[in-house]
Amino acid sequence: MITNFLDGLQNFHFLQNALITSLVIGVVSGTIGCFIILRGMSLMGDAISHAVLPGVAISFILEINFFIGAILFGLLASIMITYIKSNSAIKGDTAIGITFSSFLALGVILIGVANSSTDLFHILFGNILAVQDVDKWITIGVSVFVLAVIVLFFKELLITSFDPLMAKALGMKVQFYHYLLMLLLTLVSVTAMQSVGTILIVAMLITPAATAYLFSTSLKKMVILSAFLGALASFVGLFIGYSFNIAVSSSIVLTSALFFAVSFFLSPKQKFLRKKARINEN
Repeated sequence: MITNFLDGLQNFHFLQNALITSLVIGVVSGTIGCFIILRGMSLMGDAISHAVLPGVAISFILEINFFIGAILFGLLASIMITYIKSNSAIKGDTAIGITFSSFLALGVILIGVANSSTDLFHILFGNILAVQDVDKWITIGVSVFVLAVIVLFFKELLITSFDPLMAKALGMKVQFYHYLLMLLLTLVSVTAMQSVGTILIVAMLITPAATAYLFSTSLKKMVILSAFLGALASFVGLFIGYSFNIAVSSSIVLTSALFFAVSFFLSPKQKFLRKKARINEN
């Protein structure tokens, strides 16, 4: 199997594109995911990943690049959620549920209007093996931009994530960094469509970051480990999917989930091994 996979990488351009794209998405998803879970915004990632569906459908109807429509609707969803939460007695999770379900329903209707149902199916569930050169380069460009912004504003994102009240006291524009993170999350969600689709994007955003959290004592270490785990899960998932002719997107997500399951029991933070040792001693 390994030999067949390596031969495929040498001979098939589509597999080369799939490998490069999946590794890049694994790194950037793992990176942005750390800030998402530290802010308790896992549901926001899920909401935005579903909210981009109408934008994708409209892009196909208008015959423009789906990145444009997806990003616009992702940003619109994040603005609506934040506005509802900030200007009413409704809690954040309720605002997220109302917004993402409405956008998802709109997307389903627009799918019926659009003619490119096959392409939209790939957007829903991912088709990394069908990535074209232009999509690969767009993914790389967007990911480089996202990572560059994170590096540039790392200190501000760190402080606003851990203690927004102190950040306000220091004169930081907390709301600005919130929307900046929403923009980055939207960009990552759109790029991740190619590999895992809108249905499974949240898994790539959350699972590597959650796994890294179990072994990390600082945000910088968590980001590095999460990016590595995201890339590793993408590589292993692609290998399994290609070798056994099964859905690559699902293979990537399940591989990442397996990493988390193993880490859950081995992590020093969970103390399972210490408890087992004490039981054996007694």
